[in-house]
Amino acid sequence: MSDIGKVEPVEIIDEMKRSYLDYAMSVIVSRALPDVRDGLKPVQRRIIYAMHQQGMHHSARYQKCAAVVGEVLKNYHPHGDASVYDALVRMAQDFSMRYPLVDGQGNFGSVDGDSPAAMRYTEARLAAISDELLRDIEKNTIDFVDNYSGTTKEPALLPSVLPNLLLNGGSGIAVGMATNIPPHNLGEVIDATTYLIDRPDATIEDLMKFVRGPDFPGGGSIFDVEEIAAAYGTGKGKIVTRAKAEIEESKTGKYQIIITELPYQVNKAQLITRIAEMVKDKKLDGIADLRDESDRRGMRIVVDLKKDGRPQSILNNLYKHTAMQQTFAVNVVALVDGTPQTLTLKMILGEFVKHRQIVVTRRSQYELDEAKKRAHILEGLKIAVDNIDEVIETIKKSKDADVARVNLMQKFKLTEIQATAILDMQLRRLAALERQKIEDELAMTLELIEYLEDLLAHPEKILAVVKGELAKIKEKYADERKTRVFRDKIGEFSEEDLVADDACIVTITETGYVKRQDLGTFRTQRRGGKGVMGMTTKEEDVIGQLFTCRTHDKLLFFTDQGRVFSLKVYELPEGSRQAKGQAIINLIDIEQGEKILSTLAISKKDGEAKFVMMATEKGTVKKTAITAYESIRRSGIIAIKLSQGDSLCWVRKTSGEDDVFIVSENGQSIRFSEKDVKPTGRDTMGVRGIRLRKDDRVVSMNILNRDEKKADLLVVMDKGLGKRTQVGEWSRQKRGGIGIKAAQLTERTGKIICAKIITPEDESLVLTSKNGQIIRLPIRNIPRLGRATQGVTLMRFSGPDSVAAATTITKDDKASPEEFQKEPKPVKKSVKAAPPKSKTKTKTAPKPKLKPKPVKKPIAKKIQKKTATKKVKNPATKVKKPVLKRPKK
Repeated sequence: MSDIGKVEPVEIIDEMKRSYLDYAMSVIVSRALPDVRDGLKPVQRRIIYAMHQQGMHHSARYQKCAAVVGEVLKNYHPHGDASVYDALVRMAQDFSMRYPLVDGQGNFGSVDGDSPAAMRYTEARLAAISDELLRDIEKNTIDFVDNYSGTTKEPALLPSVLPNLLLNGGSGIAVGMATNIPPHNLGEVIDATTYLIDRPDATIEDLMKFVRGPDFPGGGSIFDVEEIAAAYGTGKGKIVTRAKAEIEESKTGKYQIIITELPYQVNKAQLITRIAEMVKDKKLDGIADLRDESDRRGMRIVVDLKKDGRPQSILNNLYKHTAMQQTFAVNVVALVDGTPQTLTLKMILGEFVKHRQIVVTRRSQYELDEAKKRAHILEGLKIAVDNIDEVIETIKKSKDADVARVNLMQKFKLTEIQATAILDMQLRRLAALERQKIEDELAMTLELIEYLEDLLAHPEKILAVVKGELAKIKEKYADERKTRVFRDKIGEFSEEDLVADDACIVTITETGYVKRQDLGTFRTQRRGGKGVMGMTTKEEDVIGQLFTCRTHDKLLFFTDQGRVFSLKVYELPEGSRQAKGQAIINLIDIEQGEKILSTLAISKKDGEAKFVMMATEKGTVKKTAITAYESIRRSGIIAIKLSQGDSLCWVRKTSGEDDVFIVSENGQSIRFSEKDVKPTGRDTMGVRGIRLRKDDRVVSMNILNRDEKKADLLVVMDKGLGKRTQVGEWSRQKRGGIGIKAAQLTERTGKIICAKIITPEDESLVLTSKNGQIIRLPIRNIPRLGRATQGVTLMRFSGPDSVAAATTITKDDKASPEEFQKEPKPVKKSVKAAPPKSKTKTKTAPKPKLKPKPVKKPIAKKIQKKTATKKVKNPATKVKKPVLKRPKK
């Protein structure tokens, strides 16, 4: 009884599992993953074999791609024509394949993402290197299987003399797995394969002496040898790839960034669009123009920079925010005997060597069988030639060819094959020279048989043949590496790579608002001026700290509770003079009510700094090694233990051989050696530095290099007065004393608000008032006076106000505009004369809103040369200076 039409109940879960597994294995084996032996996916293998069958080798003429696609669909690939043509196009793109396997003619797409022309327009043939994939395919070197319809045979894989899986790489997404293999350099891979044949116990490190890393067709750079080694050792890893870009100076003196190579598979047109959008959205500053100058000679993207643009900072921003830097996720998954496996570099090369051993063995066996067949025939022909008269007589007496064959076999003891060959022999073979050729060919064939038998009997000789063939391939196709390999680790960019290391001023208010601004914001004025409007503080807030540093410096924020937090200067918000800044609670994890009372800037150049000296408001000092503050978590760490009612206010760096200066609000001061303070851990209280009288508190602690003889102590009082005094007027004493007078304080001067050690490197002083006024004045304009003096006026106030904080600027901290470094010329007395009495008074604005457009000197010279006979006035003289009229009363 037949089972046709019989229905059996099946569990839906079991049926779904079976069907899904069948589908998954079909995708894995027949579509997505390459074979480790020839490095090809099924569709790629079918395209190459179909072109081989059609005779489309590198020396033949081009043929339409539609013919190739049709042949593949007809005999081998039961899928759509788009999948076949897409695979064919990719094998012809020199920016996708390190060694293209197809030689295309026509539009096969571009690195800009342009689509290829239709297959009816494009033509193709196999590339020369593809012959190495097909070599000896007719010598029974690989197995053939039935095609999808059972009408013909197709190769299960190609013999492939090339380690193609590494040379061209590949990517694909299967069911539950994916592969992403980077391309490599042919010469390096062959050298590593040869080394592995000689030393089967070689390690990944040994192989990496030859295979330095992936070699992408578009060039570029890759980084971090350790990550590359990890990818080769595990089959998985992330390799950072970067475009090749150089900073050049144009003929006009402006800088340009020239991009000549891109990371693998990056779309050039999309990259340019991305850069343009970032410039338009003001996410990227400093770029004036962007254009693509690529041509047949190669890629060239030009980024013109503005005059004030910082080339390296802009380039780093391009690397971070665009596809000019990418991470190639290595995932080496390939089929090994039909099973997907994650492979290491050594495993790939090992499987390829096994494949070549099998191919050479099968080829040698095939050639041996063919040589034995030929020798058998040649031996029969030699018998016939030696007995030619008898052979002819036997054939003449035979009734027909069949009888003649039998008679020859019986008379000369020949086989049927030999007898047939004799009957088929042409009469010209009876000539003397032809008979000699038969004997020579027989001798050569016997020699070949002996060689092949010896080769098959010794596997090590087969490996030698594999090595010899690889050496010839290298000699024929090897080229220079395109991708540069850098040992350094680069990974993701830190903000420090994107921000220029410039000098800046950091301002912190009493209520915890912080900002940084460029030094050029404030121009230098003479002593006694009012300055300019600085930070706009919120109501009942005043500026508490003002200091200079560099954007790459590390800031340590010490709170009144004895804790310390860490930030980079560039992480602080940048603001204008009037901006109040950002609440520091948004930047560091301080508690409500906790205040930042002291900030310490640590630079990379602080090689001599060994300790951190602290001072509290009540005169306690403490010294701790600077290394104790290298790693600070976001929630902060303990810096000092404080007694009740005391607060940490000053922190400075010391070398271990310095002197400590402490100044109190009421004018007392003390100088002692820091050796008097023994270094202790972070979680300690410290010792007494100065003994304070009632209602007094410490307002300043400074560190003085013991060998510094030209230093001064700058004292600033809250009513705007100040002075300099040579530090030689303070003798060194033991810590813990009352000290001596630092200034003569009166109602006119007010109390001391700040005291700072001034060295010859300090160039100017910046003062800020509680109402936000800021002035910057040269230190040389501040007179040097004795200790018990009141000082001179440094800053005047408009209305009730007082000095809040002060800082100094050294000669190394240059502001960006050059004029800010110069002291303005003194104003002539005649300018101070009273203006004439009139209803409309005029004055020349220092910075008029409407500036006349400057005329470049070369233009004026050209005009004068062209008009030698006619006088022409310089156009620049025609522009009158604008004046701002006062409104009528």
